Amino acid sequence: MIETNVVRKSGELLTQKSLAYSGTLTHIMQEARSTTSESSSSVASPQTFCLARAPYLRTFLRGSLLLGVFLTCSLLAALLGFWLWPTYAHTFTPYLKWQDILVASCWYLALLSVLGCTMVLRFLIALHIGYRQGMLNLVDTNGGSIITVRDLSQNNLPSIVRAIYIAYACYLAVLAGLLPALFIGWTLHLPQLALAVLATATAIALFIAGLVISLPALSFVVIGWIGYISFARKLGAAQSYKLTGSTTLMIEGFELVINYPDAPESVFDLKLLDPDDQRHLLYLLRKRWLDAQCPWNPRFGEEIELAIQEAQRFTTLV
Repeated sequence: MIETNVVRKSGELLTQKSLAYSGTLTHIMQEARSTTSESSSSVASPQTFCLARAPYLRTFLRGSLLLGVFLTCSLLAALLGFWLWPTYAHTFTPYLKWQDILVASCWYLALLSVLGCTMVLRFLIALHIGYRQGMLNLVDTNGGSIITVRDLSQNNLPSIVRAIYIAYACYLAVLAGLLPALFIGWTLHLPQLALAVLATATAIALFIAGLVISLPALSFVVIGWIGYISFARKLGAAQSYKLTGSTTLMIEGFELVINYPDAPESVFDLKLLDPDDQRHLLYLLRKRWLDAQCPWNPRFGEEIELAIQEAQRFTTLV
């Protein structure tokens, strides 16, 4: 009888201890979950602003037309070069042939047109990403706010055309310095020996003088191709900036200009957003500017107020 009571009391004691242990474990798990939820809630969800439909369609149409122009130009120039290639002999001569200049000009124009197609395609892909996934993101983290922007303005398209034009102009400068070498082929066939010698010597002297133009232009061509690779990679690429005291934000002409040390400048056209997104972004920037105690630009608050008034006026007109 006594043994039965002892066993019964021991079982009750073990049950109470197990219940107390399970209660303590449940409490610890709840605290861990609450801590995790608090830490996750301390990082706010990002604010994403997408490209408006009207600017997207307008820029996409212009980009598609420019892509078609580059494709047509590359095909015509390449076909013309292949058509000229078998029309003359390709024996070595100590001077330039005008057919060589024409073939080289056609093929270099085709190569530049392919480069233009690549740049336009790169921009159109970035444009589609900005329309579907957002062209500006504003994220609040424990270390501060981070803004990520894409420059999807239609002004990028004239920049591409300008880059191709400068590249071909540098190539023409190289040819301009080499043109006296073309005249040597004609001076060697003059009927009078004295005149042929004098004309050939003059052409050689002009050719040597033309190298002063050709060599720097050739270096510009090489440097330009290296720069075009970097330029194509930056077309519509996302640039992230941490909003700290080193960051400078300005609004000029309804464009948000962002400068940060050791980082490229970004210009974001606010007109590419819907009117509601324009005002919402400006309010968010003003709030973060005030929370950060105005370190980015002392006049940024005034610039935001003017931009908000312009956005409201644009909404009224629409």
